[in-house]
Amino acid sequence: MKRMSASNPGKDIQIGSNFFSSGLRQNVDQLMNILFAGGVNNPMDSIEQISYLVFLRLLTEKDETLASLDKRYKRIFSGTWSKFAWGNFVTLTGDGLFNAVRDAIEKLHELPGLTETGKLLFSRATLKIYDRPTLRAIVQGIHDMDLAAHDGQDLKGDMYEYLLSRLSASGPNGQFRTPRHIIDLITALVNPQPGQRICDPACGTAGFLISAFTHIRRQHTKSADLRRGHIDGAQLKPAQWKFLEEQAFTGYDNDANMVKIAILNLYLHQLEKAKIGHFNPLTTGFGSDYPGQMFDCILANPPFAGKVQEESILADLNYKLNTRATELLFLKWFIDHLTLGGRAGVIVPNGVLFAGTNASKKLRELLLTECDLQAIISLPSGVFKPYAGVATAIFIFEKVGNRKPATDNRFVWFYDLTADGFSLDDKRTPVVANDIPDVLLKWEKREEGENSYRVPLEKIKENDWSLEVGRYKPFTAKAVIHDSPRKILREIMKLENEIVTRGNSLIAKLGEK
Repeated sequence: MKRMSASNPGKDIQIGSNFFSSGLRQNVDQLMNILFAGGVNNPMDSIEQISYLVFLRLLTEKDETLASLDKRYKRIFSGTWSKFAWGNFVTLTGDGLFNAVRDAIEKLHELPGLTETGKLLFSRATLKIYDRPTLRAIVQGIHDMDLAAHDGQDLKGDMYEYLLSRLSASGPNGQFRTPRHIIDLITALVNPQPGQRICDPACGTAGFLISAFTHIRRQHTKSADLRRGHIDGAQLKPAQWKFLEEQAFTGYDNDANMVKIAILNLYLHQLEKAKIGHFNPLTTGFGSDYPGQMFDCILANPPFAGKVQEESILADLNYKLNTRATELLFLKWFIDHLTLGGRAGVIVPNGVLFAGTNASKKLRELLLTECDLQAIISLPSGVFKPYAGVATAIFIFEKVGNRKPATDNRFVWFYDLTADGFSLDDKRTPVVANDIPDVLLKWEKREEGENSYRVPLEKIKENDWSLEVGRYKPFTAKAVIHDSPRKILREIMKLENEIVTRGNSLIAKLGEK
């Protein structure tokens, strides 16, 4: 794997070397530059428009492939819908092209045979590329992109990840993206497995869901293929593949733009049937008794700031908490929606560890009684720069309910992660210092070391469920060995003699003049 340099917008994502040699990176940069010059100045709008057009091309190609393999297959783009097939746009120019593309984008959500996620992608979609030559250049650019597999590797997902990195580099919207290496760390610690239902209730661009999919495939790829950089999941059974593609992944977000980006990102990573919903899970239930649907694995970096209107919050979610704090409500949602034995890896602001509010204390107690809080990994405050300098931590926990052991010798493993492989200033340039490999090395046995230590559950309970790192971090006084007074005195006298000798020599030279 190759990590992009700091001068590139995608410095926090890992992309295979085949992506760079394919020319797709240059294609993406060119598309973004054309849109900017053509009046589409908001990177979010640019990515949205490219997403619509890429989806149209890929859907048409899939339709044609299936029709060539099975004569009984009924084309999606047939009858009155045939005019929306990608090939029709490539030869058009001017107003004819604009009108055709606009009609396609605005009506495609009604296309028969389109998946539910596809319909959601084009819900209330509009064409925002008003300059006709710019639209022509974008359509031609997407048409000319080589989206075929290279050396057996499908690069469409890498292409879209790189495109999304332009969002991160753009400024305010970058807050929605968690650095990929932090996502992958959390996924590795939680260790999702085939057959599990995996959810991110604040999914953004679907980074956690895709990381979990990649993690599972990597675990079921032959070692020889892994050494060549191929992750194909070939050792997964057909039933496991079917479950992964159709039932394993669920995501929610209350931002319509993020939902659309997540849908195409998942589509390009072979997860076109993943369930993505446009709603706020803190205020909207599943239409049944709370909590409704449960999950085996939850991975998330939910919003930290802001307050939810009290009357909008689900009553069962806020029961006995009486809080409007987004970070606390999401943490309660995670606990409520985990199955027994289910595991979660989530990012929280440091205030959750020690805040004195009743809601904060109650949640910490739940994490240590109804759940097995296995690890707290403190992250350096520069992880989310240049967009935020907030101090955060990773919680790794498992839902245990009443299944507590007769002898409860549980402990929480703390790790103080001080370096993540990038500088902690606004530039976030690659550096040598990186604690992430050490975290993964020590994780299985929860080993103690220079940055890690264990704290018994009973000790935390004695401290009113506080998880403040400074309260438990061991302090070891290091003995300092000094030279003997005799030796020190001799060294001082030697230095003084040298000073006198050099001083006399200087006086003599001055006297000669």
